[in-house]
Amino acid sequence: MMKVQGNVVDGFQWKPATAAVFLAAMLGLGGCAQMKALRSKMGGQPTSTTPPSVAPAPAPVETADTESVRETSLTAIVRGDLQQGHYAAGEKALRQYLRQHPGDRAAQAMLRQLTGDPVQMLGALSRTYVVKTGDSYGSLAARYLGDASLFLVLARYNDSTQPSVLRAGQTLRIPASAKSVMSQGLAAASGGEASSPDTLVVRSGAVPDTESPATKAIRLQKESVVLLGQGQKAQALAHLGDALSLDPKLKPSSSEAASLRTQLLSSYHQRAIVLYRDQQLDPAIALWDRVLAIDPGYEPATIYRTRALELKKRLTQL
Repeated sequence: MMKVQGNVVDGFQWKPATAAVFLAAMLGLGGCAQMKALRSKMGGQPTSTTPPSVAPAPAPVETADTESVRETSLTAIVRGDLQQGHYAAGEKALRQYLRQHPGDRAAQAMLRQLTGDPVQMLGALSRTYVVKTGDSYGSLAARYLGDASLFLVLARYNDSTQPSVLRAGQTLRIPASAKSVMSQGLAAASGGEASSPDTLVVRSGAVPDTESPATKAIRLQKESVVLLGQGQKAQALAHLGDALSLDPKLKPSSSEAASLRTQLLSSYHQRAIVLYRDQQLDPAIALWDRVLAIDPGYEPATIYRTRALELKKRLTQL
């Protein structure tokens, strides 16, 4: 028999609400038992309390629409497929991405690099280059082709099956005259004119001497996204920092660029805090000025900059 005293039920201490629920459940069970006994005495058949079986819900069916919901970012395609040499999977992912974003010129340019003839794009004449420590196809493309995003066509030009891997001492082919082949080769590979100035493909190969600060800022930002996709975060942040130094009001070109910008501003802010705590107020204030020039609504920078200015004023009055 169940013993109840206060909130103690059968020797266990319960919270008041828990005890009440427990008792109600037990009384309900007791009532069911009594009803069954009464029906048995009256000769009636007890009613089954087993709920009717319910067929399990069918497993969700994967469809093309389901796949389109799980949309893959361009950075993920570059990092997960193209950098690893999964060219067939990368082409499929790029085409699917372009169905979702038909106007994405960066993805269009990447697809041209993947499907075009690299010799036709970069030219048959080449010179040898011995890979040094720290080199990557992205950094070599930036140095010799004028755009880090051309890493893929350069890797294919060298028959690479895994563009993320370069070993010091390895010998590569570098196009002999990027200036003369880039615009012609890429135009031929795409079946028309070379891509427009705001794509990731550089039409004239090396960076032109007459490149304006605004144009250079756009190029550097796009290169930063490609470098991030290649796993080179430090270089990506440096490229974006250079871009924003040239044009603090530069708009993010993609969600990846916006995310990278957030990380860059956070790194500036953290460096400024360290300087502030070391009472190196001028460089700290300069960093916060830079943050606010890029994002005037960055509240932590506003607060700390005000504190630094007040501290500087007090120190000059001593």
